[in-house]
Amino acid sequence: MDRTDGTGGTAGADVEAGDLGLEGPRGWVFRHVTLDAGPGSLIALEGPSGSGRTSLLLTLTGRMKPTEGVATVAGFKLPRHMAALRRVSAVANVAGVTDPEPALTVGEHLRERALLEHRFGGSLREVLRPRAQRAHEARLRVDAALAAAGLDLESLPKGSRTAVRDLERIQELRLSVALAVMGRPRLLGVDDVDVKLSDTERADVWELLRSLARAGTTVLAVCRTAPEDCVAVSTRRSDDESGGTSDRKSGRKSDRKEEADALAEAGRA
Repeated sequence: MDRTDGTGGTAGADVEAGDLGLEGPRGWVFRHVTLDAGPGSLIALEGPSGSGRTSLLLTLTGRMKPTEGVATVAGFKLPRHMAALRRVSAVANVAGVTDPEPALTVGEHLRERALLEHRFGGSLREVLRPRAQRAHEARLRVDAALAAAGLDLESLPKGSRTAVRDLERIQELRLSVALAVMGRPRLLGVDDVDVKLSDTERADVWELLRSLARAGTTVLAVCRTAPEDCVAVSTRRSDDESGGTSDRKSGRKSDRKEEADALAEAGRA
């Protein structure tokens, strides 16, 4: 499938949802989500931890099946066309889904992803190209992904040989984004963009996401508080949905358990 806009940039995905919800054995993970955003938008999925933010991100990228409402993403209707949506979307920084192997180096992760993209994401014509040409194109793809994610290998303690466990939080997030954009997705979902970061690092991450959106990729970003220039979608619950003030604490525990179960299901998918 062509993922470019005809000028060399990425063709973003439009995202529409009406009264979207996900229910599990213990109740609603999220509910009553409405969204209308065009290609190349920066969309913030905003709310407290345990409010279903990550599950909503995984639903809108075709990795989790909604139970009520309607959604159309990149022209694909959910839940009927989830597999097709997964082919044009990618996720990054999702705990339990995209975790890098701590013992492997940054270079090993990048080479592995480039190989997978060539093996499963490329056309037959690319597969039949000479080996030297394929290797050169893989290096170009890695370089482009690093540039898009703002990850400078020279700034790492041991360059590309730096183990993932030795990365700082923001470096690991950038690596996850680089791995995700290597397939040139039309839609990119990034989880927890404001967790364990300083104010300066948080601002840098939002600028990174804006740059990806400006280049054409539609970006979904999970956060606690969204910047003003985003299309913001809140997953906060009303008192009626959370069971009232006296039940909020137990409701939050149930929300986190429900989301953990949903993440496990997404990982299996």
